[in-house]
Formats: sequence, structure tokens, C-alpha cells
Amino acid sequence: QVQLVESGGGLVQAGGSLRLSCAASGRTFSSYAMGWFRQAPGKEREFVAAINRSGGSTVYADSVKGRFTISRDNAKNTVYLQMNSLKPEDTAVYYCAADKRVTEFVSILPPAYDYWGQGTQVTVSS
Repeated sequence: QVQLVESGGGLVQAGGSLRLSCAASGRTFSSYAMGWFRQAPGKEREFVAAINRSGGSTVYADSVKGRFTISRDNAKNTVYLQMNSLKPEDTAVYYCAADKRVTEFVSILPPAYDYWGQGTQVTVSS
């Protein structure tokens, strides 16, 4: 079991930056692949980025590629999402999630993830 707590959301103007953090409880953080997802009002939850257990492999949604960077610090049990050049369409609740499967591959599908945080609101004004 792992508990995830996101932080770092807020209101930012278009073109600005935010860094989201997701702190995990427990001593097995390095055994989980981690992902970031987002959900805008009236829309389904969508994949944003994911990183494998070692941090050596990352995957991004096309909509954020080149603007967002996912990283992790296994010593701090934390995964980050650096978001630059933010756009109004990035407005959503952002969730981090943990995948406990024993694999070096990362999934972009929400059902692959076993644990979820409560989310943090990101609002980008135009």
C-alpha cells in the first residue's frame, strides 16, 4: 500500500510555469512506476506523463511533449512534473499514480495504476 499526496498546483498565466510534486509514503517507492494524469471538467481522465522505476525511461502525451518534464527522486520518495509554457487547455486537476507491476515499461492507461493521489488543481488563465 502506498499513499500519494500531490502539491504545487495553482493559478498561473498562459506561458508561465509550475512544478507539481507527489510525495509517496512507504519504503517501496522505487519499486513503482509513476504517472501523472489530468482531468478537466466534463472530460475523461487523460494521460500526461510517466516514468519507470529507475527514472531511466519516460513517456509523454503528445499534447505536453517538449513543455512538461517528469522526474523522480527515489531517495525522497517524490515524483515531479515540471510544466513550462502552460496553456489554458492545460487547466485540469492533476493526479499522480503508482503502478506496482514488476516491469521496466510504463503504461499510459489509467487501469494499469494501482494507487492514486487526491489531485491538485492547475488553472491557466489566458
